[in-house]
Amino acid sequence: MCLGVPGKIIEIDDSKALKMAKVDFGGIVREACIEYVPEANVGDYTVIHVGFAISLLSEEEAQASLETLREIVDLEDELGIGYDGKSADL
Repeated sequence: MCLGVPGKIIEIDDSKALKMAKVDFGGIVREACIEYVPEANVGDYTVIHVGFAISLLSEEEAQASLETLREIVDLEDELGIGYDGKSADL
């Protein structure tokens, strides 16, 4: 399964060949390429997939997506499902 995760742009560096940004994913900061969203600014929320920003979204949309992801993780923990999708008891 492929997953795009929303994060907040906290810094932009356009001094290199590709426009890059530092993106905060709830306290975890990673670098991502933002060439596909040239209108992106510091403070914007973006969906990152395999290191590339693929779209911008509002803070409300980002928070709703993050809440859904948290609910999925909580449900997996409750059901005892491991990362590979199999029950931890099998």
